[in-house]
Amino acid sequence: MDASAERKLWMYEKMIEIRQYEETMAGVYLEGKLPPAIQKGLAFDIGGGPVPGEMHLAAGQEPVAVGVCAHLRTEDSVVGTHRPHHFAIAKGVPLKPMTAEMFGKDTGLGRGKGGHMHLFDPAHKFSCSGIIGASLPPACGAALAAKKRGKDWVAVAFFGEGASNQGSFHESLNLASLWRLPVLFVCEDNKYAISVEKSESTAVAWNADRASAYGMPGVLVGQNDALEVYEAAGAAIARARRGEGPTLLEVRTDRYLGHFQGDPETYRPAGEVAELRKNDPIPRLGAHLRKLELLDDAADTALRARVSARITEAYEYGRTSPYPKPEDALLHVFH
Repeated sequence: MDASAERKLWMYEKMIEIRQYEETMAGVYLEGKLPPAIQKGLAFDIGGGPVPGEMHLAAGQEPVAVGVCAHLRTEDSVVGTHRPHHFAIAKGVPLKPMTAEMFGKDTGLGRGKGGHMHLFDPAHKFSCSGIIGASLPPACGAALAAKKRGKDWVAVAFFGEGASNQGSFHESLNLASLWRLPVLFVCEDNKYAISVEKSESTAVAWNADRASAYGMPGVLVGQNDALEVYEAAGAAIARARRGEGPTLLEVRTDRYLGHFQGDPETYRPAGEVAELRKNDPIPRLGAHLRKLELLDDAADTALRARVSARITEAYEYGRTSPYPKPEDALLHVFH
């Protein structure tokens, strides 16, 4: 399934948007955390600055999000992981309320109560969770709802390769195949489950091979390429819409940053990230577009300017929005 010129340009722009968003957050997140700690001789202050708590960024993993979400409609459901921004952006979640949520502001998606690992946008049918492997069961639920309503909607569960060793992975694949649910399971294999290398935690070389045990197709995209993900995801999503059941798609991708911001990354071999960045998927797709004469320097510059303006506006919105009122602490929560 070859992508149209319009889809290719959309994927390119979205990947740039994701990368710029993540790189901006990497800088914003460190405000109030490292400098005071260095001056006082203290440890990294995870609670300091305008964005407190942990932060998991996905720079380098953009092809997984855009290659899949390029096929989705608003009615389709996406359930992401604790590293969710690239999925949210590719699914169409608005940048302003998403960013405000990370700043803990009242204008955020969850009124500032969820933070970056718990982004919920019913209008775009997007959700995520900080729990490993928690994306798969809700995606099965969304797929079951679509099937019972007679809709051709699909659900997508994104998860990391470490989550494939959780019980929720095996239970969800079994149930989805048994009930022929319109769900796509996407394993985002970035080699590391936090700091544990895949070869030290997983008995099989590729999780896509596990699909046969549950009677569904297993597809491996072996390189971090948006167009290859698009092709594989397109076939799987079309299969789901036809009522033919689930697919397990594994994508070998690259994580350029730490598991979390502040991660010392002592588990990585020296020079690994520099080598990974030599195969950056964004300039590779850009070169492809230039070869097809769909992109030139002027268009690229204009595109990046549009993206930068959106991101600047979103971060300004997040910074300047009001915090929730203390008396609203128990609103919209279970008692």
